[in-house]
Amino acid sequence: MRLGRVVGTVVATRKNERMTGAKLLLVEPASARGEPAAIAVLAVDAAQAGVGDTVLLVLEGRAAGAALRRRAAPVDAAIVGVVDAIEAVEPPAGPDLLSAAP
Repeated sequence: MRLGRVVGTVVATRKNERMTGAKLLLVEPASARGEPAAIAVLAVDAAQAGVGDTVLLVLEGRAAGAALRRRAAPVDAAIVGVVDAIEAVEPPAGPDLLSAAP
């Protein structure tokens, strides 16, 4: 799962029959700080998200299809939650313990 921000909507009047009734949104994957982390992806909305929302994004076909409860649907990405808040703890100042020599 990743974080993302909904940046637009997509309307497709002709699509696979398993996608009938599915809302399509354009989502830009983002870091915990809200900075863009990758190019935007097209995702099926399973969480009633809207433009501007920070969302939980699944970027795996099988898990994305499961979010729709339509396993055979041709889906690569799905929105599975709308984020209410993010609390991130900054690491303590000082040397980077992961790269320090023993």
